[in-house]
Amino acid sequence: MAFQFNGSLETFQHDTVTHHTKDNSYWFYEKSKESFPGQAFGLEIVDILYHTKTEFQDILVFKSKTFGNVLVLNGIIQCTEKDEFAYQELITHIPIMSHPSPRKVLVIGGGDCGVIRELIKHVEDKSVESITMVEIDDMVIKLSTEFLPQMAKYHNHPKVKLTIDDGFKFLRETREKFDVIITDSSDPEGPAQEFFQINYFKLLSNALNENGIVIMQSSENIWLDIKYLKELLLKASNVFPNVEYCQCYMPSYTSGQLGLIIATMNKTVDLTRPLRRFDSCKETSLFKYYNHEVHHSSFILPTWARQYLG
Repeated sequence: MAFQFNGSLETFQHDTVTHHTKDNSYWFYEKSKESFPGQAFGLEIVDILYHTKTEFQDILVFKSKTFGNVLVLNGIIQCTEKDEFAYQELITHIPIMSHPSPRKVLVIGGGDCGVIRELIKHVEDKSVESITMVEIDDMVIKLSTEFLPQMAKYHNHPKVKLTIDDGFKFLRETREKFDVIITDSSDPEGPAQEFFQINYFKLLSNALNENGIVIMQSSENIWLDIKYLKELLLKASNVFPNVEYCQCYMPSYTSGQLGLIIATMNKTVDLTRPLRRFDSCKETSLFKYYNHEVHHSSFILPTWARQYLG
């Protein structure tokens, strides 16, 4: 199936797109008065590839001058071809490499299928045996297969069970137990709001096997709203006795970093250091961002941030 925007860049209108008449250029600007007031991230647009408003969200896909194709949900960049691997690898391999036997994995969200791509590496390594992905908006998957094919190339893999449903509803109703749960949601707006509340952490804990691990993007890093980040960590700590925070470098994310919260009911495991690791040759062949040293260093925070977050 092919998708395209039936129109020209000159006639396209969107709150995030600005035309600079001086050099006749068109720019995407990510702004938020609530999440990161007073700053913005911009990319020059080459072409609008697709735009739609689904039942759940506004979806924009454009070709940028320097970051390749870009997926935007509700005005917020979700991934770009240039740097997506940093986030996809860290959110996937930190919990997988921290678990002794991550056979059964659940992905909540993740419609761009980048996490699925990374999990398939562990399927091929014979550690992960089954993957369930629950995505509320199938249009994200369809557009990713068309415009982000290197991310979505395994969406129909035989080890992947794809369910189009609300992740919150799925967790309330499922009786299955998982070794690793990865919440790859968008920011806390629209359908993703429920993923940042204490009840969601309770649902995650109920869906875990013994020694299971959960990880989620925090929507914040230490440079944006660290107060909100601390509140989110406290919510997680009300449910899980072992909670850690790590971060990855993402130039397309506002302020250049993205934070992840990882948690488990197992008090004894050190989530900041990989329980399993590959040799350097295998790491180089499998990963572009992750390695066992990055695993540990991602949890090291500047003094002021470590003190504030406790």
